[in-house]
Amino acid sequence: MTLHPTQNWQVRKPAARSRRGMVASQHRLAAEAGAEILAAGGNAVDAAVAAGFALAAIEPWNSGLGGIGYMLVYLAKENRVEVVDFGPVSPRALDPADFPLSGGFAGDLFAWPAVKEDRNVHGPLSFALPGEVDGLGLALERFGTQSLATVLQPAIALAQEGIAVDWYLTLKVATLASELARYPATRGIWLPAGMPPVTPPDAPPRRLKLAGLAETLKRLARAGRRDFYEGEIAAAIAKDVRAMGGMLGAEDLKRYRARVVAPIECDYRGANLALAPQLTAGPSLAWTLGRLAERKFGGNGPDADAFLAYAEALREAYARRLQTMGESASSQTSTTHLNAIDREGNMVALTQTLLSVFGSKVVLPGTGVLMNNGVMWFDPRPGTPNSLGPAKRPLTNMCPLIARRDGKPWFAIGASGGRKIFPAVLQIASFLIDHGMSLEDAFHQPRIDASGGEDVGVDPRLPQEVQDALGEKFPTHSAELVVYPTNFACPSAVLNDPRTGERFGMGDVMSPWSGAAAEKEP
Repeated sequence: MTLHPTQNWQVRKPAARSRRGMVASQHRLAAEAGAEILAAGGNAVDAAVAAGFALAAIEPWNSGLGGIGYMLVYLAKENRVEVVDFGPVSPRALDPADFPLSGGFAGDLFAWPAVKEDRNVHGPLSFALPGEVDGLGLALERFGTQSLATVLQPAIALAQEGIAVDWYLTLKVATLASELARYPATRGIWLPAGMPPVTPPDAPPRRLKLAGLAETLKRLARAGRRDFYEGEIAAAIAKDVRAMGGMLGAEDLKRYRARVVAPIECDYRGANLALAPQLTAGPSLAWTLGRLAERKFGGNGPDADAFLAYAEALREAYARRLQTMGESASSQTSTTHLNAIDREGNMVALTQTLLSVFGSKVVLPGTGVLMNNGVMWFDPRPGTPNSLGPAKRPLTNMCPLIARRDGKPWFAIGASGGRKIFPAVLQIASFLIDHGMSLEDAFHQPRIDASGGEDVGVDPRLPQEVQDALGEKFPTHSAELVVYPTNFACPSAVLNDPRTGERFGMGDVMSPWSGAAAEKEP
């Protein structure tokens, strides 16, 4: 097949740097909201929670009040990491018989067998319990210093202003317009006059308002996080889901609790790495680092031997993951990731998601909440470790990581991109640890993607000797780093240099909205 390159340019994104706090996000406005919380005296958790809620208003297809996630928190005074788990749980009334196989394979994120009417992919039967509000609220309560009302103010202001309709928003909506048109409340917001929103040339950006979201955020600021699960917001959610024929009910919401758990920790070449445990990509990453530790790398940056080692370890890790944890092949997802570090060295790595882009494609009219489609994380076939079931947690791809060296915070990193997350986090961590690269250079270093399937995706910017070495050992295909489609994961990170006292932040190079924001000097 003839290659079709889609770009002919070199893109470079500068790292933010500061001697104070730093926030990095897939949307720079969210990073700025977090940096403002730092400047007002908040800590890294306060900043991360503010940025996380802000993303619901300005990057709503990736995460939001209807989503789930994991947060790693490094507490500098105690030199330890905690994990806030607000992962997905299926409704108690879920019946696997409601998801009969229809033949063929699903066309979204996973290579599961297709389900009748794609009920696990979009619509009210695809909802898992939304944990984000309880998770961010619990993190704030346990590890933050600011009130929920305070950290919600940036999100409220952004929701009231509306999202600027630029070319990237138009692209995102246009690629999913037929799916967004299925549900009335979603269609009314995202397809005005039945078409994707567009700002005319030479005009100031139009603003797209997410109906109901600002009022729901204000209600949370007044009533607290549990209102989403036991109060007026919960009642409105349950009413809308019931009217749509969904399974998620008031009792599910009432019983949901985010939880604080211990991380997985492993040592790798003098660095201590903390990862999310259990049904995430954390265990697989820890196993893969153990395999890489057996290899020796040269001192001149990642060469052919390094990329061969990455490909071999990743392919073996995914084979183990498929056999022991029940995951299947997937492509793109709607996840987002952000990181924060404050002046005291507290650090956060936060991954949150709706699963698919625009999640279930359903906006609940009573609250403006865009719901996740977390039921799609389950294998619809019975008898596997990850099969559909009631009140059950599925296997996910999230992989937030916090690294320490010599007992001091070093870097926090994570990514969006489904199965591509784990390979990206692994390689960038190796670029920093094994090859001594700066954060900016590590983010601009071309990567491979070996996230399942036969082929290894190879960035054509890699040196020819690296491409040849990979091609001799594995089937490969060329994968450009482009805005769309997302051929590689979208990482972000913050890094502390204890030698100089400087902090650095980076967002994904090709994501037009991503960036880092430094805490401003008083």
